[in-house]
Amino acid sequence: MKFGAVLPHNEIGTDPGAMKAYVQGLEDLGATHLLIYDHVLGADPNRPGGYKGVYNKDTAFHEPLTTFAFIAAVTSKIELVTTILILPQRQAALVAKQAAEVAILSNNRFRLGVGIGWNEVEYEALGVPFKQRGARLGEQVDLMRALWSEDSLSFDGKMHKVTLASINPRPSKPIPVWFGGSAPAALERCATTGDGWMPLMGPSDKAAACISEMKTRRAAAGKSFDGFGIQGQAQYAGGSADRWVAHASKWKQLGATHLAVATHNAGPCDVDGHLSRVRGYLNATAGV
Repeated sequence: MKFGAVLPHNEIGTDPGAMKAYVQGLEDLGATHLLIYDHVLGADPNRPGGYKGVYNKDTAFHEPLTTFAFIAAVTSKIELVTTILILPQRQAALVAKQAAEVAILSNNRFRLGVGIGWNEVEYEALGVPFKQRGARLGEQVDLMRALWSEDSLSFDGKMHKVTLASINPRPSKPIPVWFGGSAPAALERCATTGDGWMPLMGPSDKAAACISEMKTRRAAAGKSFDGFGIQGQAQYAGGSADRWVAHASKWKQLGATHLAVATHNAGPCDVDGHLSRVRGYLNATAGV
């Protein structure tokens, strides 16, 4: 199982030097991958009718693809992972172009995690029907994979159309596409078309049931589960070495291939504080 970290999106700040020091520090610590969360907009809590959510306009999120373009230039080993990019609220061909560029400039260190999201405020602002997000997602992935691999293609889907065109440059290797979500439709998409799963849950009985379901669905589709990835997440806050080891061990028993620790809301917000917490977590789980 590979161990990485979650970008402390609301605490890392906007200083490019701090971002560079943080990601280079992760590489020095041996973290194998970096996750970045995705939200384009945050709602104002004072909007008509009020607003309650896990984040709002005062919560900072660095845009994943442009941030990874920066990180690719100042690192050489760490894998760059969106967890998750809310794909249906974006144009598929544009994301294919941007993702290809990140893959190219990082020497194929990019892993694209996608999902449908939950915040209708973002869909409204980006001009995409909220209720169509699930149907859009599967078609978008099919189109992007074609754009990454074909010199010229025609694609005539329900929501996307390309007539004898493609992107250039294209990545030299396939970009791994992992799916988030645990609803039945999400598990079906993930099992039949994904390269891995990114759950928003702990190593619980529910997670075990989801994994079992995806194994069954992949087998029915004639696909092996070998090589299929599972990305878990851990929280530094409120934990201890014993708890981190127990948590990581449970994920490993379930078949997780990757586990990243989130260090925000757990102490000093500067680069040294976050790297110190990553170091403590990696040292504690080194034997897992």
